[in-house]
Amino acid sequence: MLTPPSAPDHIDLAHLGQPVYRGSVQYLYEAPGHPGFLVCQTTEAGSVFDVGSIFEIPGSDRGRAIFRHAMYHRLGQTETWADVRSRIQADSTLPDAWKAELLQGPLETFLERGASTHHIGMIDAETGRVIQQGLPEHPSAFNLVRRFPVMTPPQRPLMGGFVFDYAQFHQSDTYVIPLEYIVRFGVTSGSSILKKYDALSEAARRSYEQELGLCGPMVPWSMLQPPIFDLTSKYEPEDRNVSRQEALLMSGLSGQAFADTVKMALLGAWAVRAALAPIGLDLWDLKWEFALDRDTLLFVDTIDSDSFRATRTLDTPSGRLIIHFNKQAMRDYYRILHPEWYAGVNIAKAEAKRSGGPFKQILTAGQRDGIYPPTPQVEPEFLAIQGRKTDLIRQHISGTAQGENASDIARALEACGRDEIGFYQHHDRLDALVKVNGI
Repeated sequence: MLTPPSAPDHIDLAHLGQPVYRGSVQYLYEAPGHPGFLVCQTTEAGSVFDVGSIFEIPGSDRGRAIFRHAMYHRLGQTETWADVRSRIQADSTLPDAWKAELLQGPLETFLERGASTHHIGMIDAETGRVIQQGLPEHPSAFNLVRRFPVMTPPQRPLMGGFVFDYAQFHQSDTYVIPLEYIVRFGVTSGSSILKKYDALSEAARRSYEQELGLCGPMVPWSMLQPPIFDLTSKYEPEDRNVSRQEALLMSGLSGQAFADTVKMALLGAWAVRAALAPIGLDLWDLKWEFALDRDTLLFVDTIDSDSFRATRTLDTPSGRLIIHFNKQAMRDYYRILHPEWYAGVNIAKAEAKRSGGPFKQILTAGQRDGIYPPTPQVEPEFLAIQGRKTDLIRQHISGTAQGENASDIARALEACGRDEIGFYQHHDRLDALVKVNGI
């Protein structure tokens, strides 16, 4: 990938000013003197269930920033895509026609010059230099990226209800596509699609299987051949599952360009899967976002443990147990240790969907008035385990593990998993963990 000629090679972190965007887990700043670029700062904050920042994992700010920097660099390398092509070609479980279609189009371009991304480089914490290849001498939580217009579809009234108007996306040629692309190599017990599937009638299940491209009933903790994808809205008040046809109309893209983004999501998933496999982690699903720059499609936004679901299977006296190495571990923590709070969150979401009001405002007001339980504090011991996971994955993806190879890191990650099991056992909640993550 060629760096835009106007990209700065130095950023003074002391003079960033106020963030132009404060997210639940990251801040965005204008790059001083370079309006076409943004500085992304990852934080130690974590968010689950769309409620905003409610916990902090020690060291996760720098760990996630390094993962993004290293992974986006890999996406720009032709050798990454040669490896992806080899893996797809060698997979005898993939249908031949499906495989042939995926190998055409974007992958052919990636093999010639790498994938285009919004990522420029990581900023050295002390010198402010923007490092494009390898890590800075002083790694930071700050990355430099290209800036693309983000357009929010306005909400229009309609006979007592409302719709979202996506007309502006069909009138622009440079913008962030208003969709999240979720690629699923398998179905976990916590998958949103499994929850939807379980709530359907038998006839509706058959239709949903066909829509997703499944060859049979959906079963938790089963790998899919081939992987599937689904799509959600991105810039509406709450994320919403959309059909492929609706997604095409929302995107503002041509049919061919939309198909290319789907292939890019699948190919990018294989690249992340290949990066995690050497340390014993299985990738189940991840999400991507893309931007359009006239006739070029780019990978944008985040790629770290907030956007993928990777696990390790451990043998225990209670049977085989899945351990999460991503924020699903935090979701399970709240569901198991604080079920009353989790139930209140879901009630608030249902009210937001009914009324069209902002979910977080409804939840906060309800907590203030005593309708919903207050947000609980996470025990430091559990957060420390999650911090160790993040740091080990960082060491692997960045190649900075001192004297450790992938198998050593894999063993250390297994130890994290066993400590997590011990945590639930100490709190007399192991049975609940086995119920959701046991095989």
